[in-house]
Amino acid sequence: MQVDLPRFGRFQAWRDAARQLAGNRVAPDQVAWGDAGLFGTDPVPPPGPHPVTASNEFLALAQTVASHSDPERWALLYAALIRLQQDRRFIANPADPLTDRLARMAKSVRRDIHKMHAFVRFHELPAQGPRRSFAAWFEPEHPILEAGAPFFVRRFADMDWLIATPQGLACFDGTLNFQPPAPRPTLPPDASHDLWQTYFANIFNPARIKTQAMRSEMPVKYWKNLPETGLIAQMLADAPRRVQAMRDAGATVAPAFAARVTARIRQAPDDRPPDTLNAARQQASRCTRCDLCHAATQTVWGEGDPSAPLMIVGEAPGDHEDLQGRPFVGPAGQLLRQTMAGVGLDPAQAWLTNAVKHFKFTPRGKRRIHQNPATGEIRHCKWWLDIERRFVRPRLTVALGATAAFALTGDRAPLTPRRGSVETALDGGPVLITWHPSLILRLDPKPAAQARQQFAADLTQAARMMTA
Repeated sequence: MQVDLPRFGRFQAWRDAARQLAGNRVAPDQVAWGDAGLFGTDPVPPPGPHPVTASNEFLALAQTVASHSDPERWALLYAALIRLQQDRRFIANPADPLTDRLARMAKSVRRDIHKMHAFVRFHELPAQGPRRSFAAWFEPEHPILEAGAPFFVRRFADMDWLIATPQGLACFDGTLNFQPPAPRPTLPPDASHDLWQTYFANIFNPARIKTQAMRSEMPVKYWKNLPETGLIAQMLADAPRRVQAMRDAGATVAPAFAARVTARIRQAPDDRPPDTLNAARQQASRCTRCDLCHAATQTVWGEGDPSAPLMIVGEAPGDHEDLQGRPFVGPAGQLLRQTMAGVGLDPAQAWLTNAVKHFKFTPRGKRRIHQNPATGEIRHCKWWLDIERRFVRPRLTVALGATAAFALTGDRAPLTPRRGSVETALDGGPVLITWHPSLILRLDPKPAAQARQQFAADLTQAARMMTA
């Protein structure tokens, strides 16, 4: 049976035909997939009696593989769909030859799409209306035009543009549409390319030249369409001279002396022990003991009753805490406060703080994704935790999570076997180990329910210890 697919919209056409063929349990070796040609396609049988199912994981993989240039991709995907009807687990097995081949094809497509997003260079066309108009030529390894074009719709929604490739054209004038291939367009010189070359030349660091890595990330086949690559040969030839000039102009301070100066700048005068808890708070607001202070909004100091017999120590501030300057005000903090209230512990009558006082994160778009503090950051910030403990003098401390347990006890052992136990802090006080509420919020419903029960039981134990 010959099943031909259109130039555009191929994946959906393949999916519709494959569903009907699989519903009739047509064997993969009985189907030939190809491009729409002169002779047309054989009739695809109507939906058959057998149910056809596919996981979201497989559909996402198939949609990516559909943009590969291998002419066997459709047959491979149909063979995988047929296998899924008998063995739904094979697609998750990386050792399976078919799964491995599809995964490598998908990886190649994703890399090609990344190159398209990175190396398309638009040329501005003469104005023909109120909107600016641009065009670009790109030669991908795979037919990725449909998969890669939506990125440019989001990026350049206020412009009209055209991306021409050997496989076809992507045209946007408020609506994205695709057209058959046309001869390579003649693109006019673009004044913005001069600005781009100036930027590229100024960010070039001759001391970090790795030509092999550069050619891996920016393959030579793309160079002819990139305005900045015309500068590379000259910059590489001039690199030794520039490196020597950088050495000649470099600082002459001895490294050991520079390290001592840096240490003094970081530690003085804020390493002088404060006289009061409020003075410690003011001193911590200027802390530069580690690099977390440079990205965080502010220091998040502890709060609560400074004469409280109970101290709650978490890991580090989250996004909400960093913005408000208060500990445990985000979702994890709300769960902590609710659970404390449920077992008879008043959060206002405890001292709530964190082992690390600055928010550590990785930016991802407009979001800031929480990162666990490193060992060195925990040790630097232990200065402030020890000061808090010296002024508050709690009878019992509850450590929420592994970071707090390490800061208080110096023990890096796994948390699971320690949860619910009472250990001795480095300063001699008792420490009850339990889960961090943020862990509970990340778990699936069933293990989260069990962790909530354990968390409540540990705080109940803390309440009993406080009244004993």
